[in-house]
Amino acid sequence: MKYYVLILMLFQASVFSQNLAILSQKKQSEITDAWLSEKLEHQLPVLMDETGIDMWLIISREYNEDPIIKTLLPSTWLAARRRTMLVIFRNKKMDFLEKIAVSRYDVGKHFKKAWNPEENPNQWKRLVEIIAEKRPAKIGVNISDDFGHADGLNHTEYELLKAHLPDKYQDRLVSAEDLAVKWLETRTKSEMQTYRHIQAIAHDIIKEGLSEKVITPGVTTTTDVVWWFRDKIASLGLQT
Repeated sequence: MKYYVLILMLFQASVFSQNLAILSQKKQSEITDAWLSEKLEHQLPVLMDETGIDMWLIISREYNEDPIIKTLLPSTWLAARRRTMLVIFRNKKMDFLEKIAVSRYDVGKHFKKAWNPEENPNQWKRLVEIIAEKRPAKIGVNISDDFGHADGLNHTEYELLKAHLPDKYQDRLVSAEDLAVKWLETRTKSEMQTYRHIQAIAHDIIKEGLSEKVITPGVTTTTDVVWWFRDKIASLGLQT
């Protein structure tokens, strides 16, 4: 996914000594989206219960994305679109997680659109209507003094949310920092299986980079090796 280094591979012929190959971009995308489905269905309800937050608002504008929203978008989306609002409501009575997009279109296959701008042009008003319908006890927003990746709700969006939110819901706004951190740090079994492959790829790259194939004693500088690592990783279509 977009929230950690993504290097997916299968055991097959490759240039690496351990015969590990990197999957195509399309296959990586398919696995990434499958992981998101698994995490939303099985992981997020548990985390919301642990942190006591029954509604999580993730609000972000295009070109200034909240780190959290990047982990909830479909793998083929490069960014939020215009102003993207995601509402996640933990309906404990029905033991169900509602995933809503206050958007003119669905956000992937999980977040269904709940706003028609032709009928109601005010996106914030529609968000408040949904909050009133669900009546959450705690509304988590991504603000944090301690963790940058849990502090993705920018000042403008926060002020607009406060301006539109009725008084009776103002004191229900809480920091979602614990939930955000848990969401980012918790890995499913499927993800952990791939993590071993990621390690193997990294070890093979390091082994080659520190070999005489790359280093000529007395000639090659440490900066040369750094640039070799950068070029090698980029040539494989990977990120660090």
